Amino acid sequence: MFVQSLVLPFVLGLSTIRPSFAANAEEWRSRSIYQVMTDRFARTDGSTTAACDPSSTSYCGGSWKGIENKLDYIQGMNFTAIWISPTIEQIADNTYEGEAYHGYWPKNYYNVNSNFGSSDDLKSLVNAAHARGMYVMVDIVVNHFANWGDSNINWSGLTPLNSESYFHSKCWVDWNNQTSAEQCWMGDGYVPLMDVNTEDEQVVTILNNFARNLTTTYGFDGARLDAAKSIRKDFWPAFVSASGVYSQGEAWYGDAPTQCAYQDYMDGVHNYVMKTFATEAISGQGNMTMLAGKMNGLVSTCKDVSLLGSFMENHDNARMASISSDTAILKTAAALTVLSGNGIPLVFYGQEQMSTGNNAPQNRQALWLTGYPTGSNKLAFLTAKPTYEAPLSTVMSVRKGNMMLFISNEGSKTPSTKLTSSGWSANTALVDVLSCQSVTSDGSGNAAVNMNSGLPVAMYPKSYLTGSGLCSL
Repeated sequence: MFVQSLVLPFVLGLSTIRPSFAANAEEWRSRSIYQVMTDRFARTDGSTTAACDPSSTSYCGGSWKGIENKLDYIQGMNFTAIWISPTIEQIADNTYEGEAYHGYWPKNYYNVNSNFGSSDDLKSLVNAAHARGMYVMVDIVVNHFANWGDSNINWSGLTPLNSESYFHSKCWVDWNNQTSAEQCWMGDGYVPLMDVNTEDEQVVTILNNFARNLTTTYGFDGARLDAAKSIRKDFWPAFVSASGVYSQGEAWYGDAPTQCAYQDYMDGVHNYVMKTFATEAISGQGNMTMLAGKMNGLVSTCKDVSLLGSFMENHDNARMASISSDTAILKTAAALTVLSGNGIPLVFYGQEQMSTGNNAPQNRQALWLTGYPTGSNKLAFLTAKPTYEAPLSTVMSVRKGNMMLFISNEGSKTPSTKLTSSGWSANTALVDVLSCQSVTSDGSGNAAVNMNSGLPVAMYPKSYLTGSGLCSL
C-alpha cells in the first residue's frame, strides 16, 4: 500500500531553498532529509525488476547514478536533502557475513566504492542535487576499519592508517562500559572492525585532513557521523570543524541527558530517545502521557532540539510496518517524524512505501522493486520550540508555532475521538493539512477536533496556507 502522502516533508516559508552549500547548522535547521541506502535505492540501468532478496547481504546494484536519475522522485516528496551511504572503498571479500554493500566496512579512505560508481559519478550526483537546491549529507566512518577474519590482518593494505600502531589493541566491545565502547573492537571474529586509536595525535591529524578533503572534493553539505558514541567525545569538535559542514552523529542512547550531551561536541545527533519511546507509545506498549513527558524532557535538556534528527526508521532499526500493519498507526509514525518538533525530519527510504522488515538486513529492501509509485498530498512543517501534552492517555498533542498536531496510539480500531484544540485567536479558520478538512475556532479560541479511525490531525491557520499549494490553497 502506498503512503507517500504521509511522510512528505512539507515546507512553508521557513525552509526556503538557499543557493549556498557546504551548509552550516543554521542552514540545515529547516531542511528535510531522505536517507538513501545507496546499494538498495536505484540502479544505473533504471531496472524495476532486478532481483534483490530482502534478506540479502550482498550487493544488489544500486548506484550514485541511480540516485541522480531518481532525484525527481525524492524532490517530488518535497525533501530538501538526501543522506547517502558511506562512499569510501570497502573490503572486497564476500565474507561469512556477506559483502560490504552497506558501506560500514572501510578499507581505503582515499578511494570511492566502485560498486556504487566512479568519483565522477559521485560528483555528478552532488552537482545534480545542488542544481535543484538540495543538500547532500555523506555518511562518514572513522571509528574503525574492517577485515575478513581477526587473525593475520593485513595492516599495510589499509589506507591511510596502514600500521597496527594506529589502532587500539584487540578487545571486544562491552557496551555497558563507555571506555570499552570507545577503545574496543566492534564486529566479531568473522568481520572484526579494528578500532582506530583516536587518542593518537598523528591519527587525529590524518582523520581531520580526510574530513576536510572529502567534503571539499565532492561538495558535500553535511556529515552523518557513524558510531559517534564509540569515539571519545572531545575528538569530535576538531573533526567537525575540519569538515566545515553541519554534523549529525549516531549516539544510540535511551535517556535525554546522555544523548543531549553530544550537542556540546557536534551539531546534533539522531534522536534515539524520541524514536524509542515514540515506538513504544504509538504501538500500544506505552501511552501518550509517557511520550509527552519524554519529549518535553528533550526540549528542556538538549541545547537545541531543532538540530536533532527526528526519525522512526533507519537501516539499523525495524521498519514501523513490521511493528504494526495498522495504517493509522503508520500514518501517526510518519506524522510524528515530520511534525514532532524534535529536530530535522529524517525519513528512511521506503517508509513512504510502507516497506516492512524487522531488522537488518530485512529492512534494507531494494526500492526499485516497488516501481516508485507516487502520490500528491503533502504535510506542513514549521520550525519552533514545541510543547507536548497528553489530553488523553491515548492521545498526545504537539504545539509547534502556528501548528498543532494530535496523534493517537489506538490505531484504526477507534472510529472517532473528539478533542478540543485551544489557544487559537477567536474565530480563526483552521485546516487539517493531512485531511484538508476545515474548522473554525469559537469566540474563546477553541476548535473542535475529530480524529477519525486513529488518524493524525495537524491543524494550521488557513490564512497562512494561501499560496502554499497545500489543500488546493
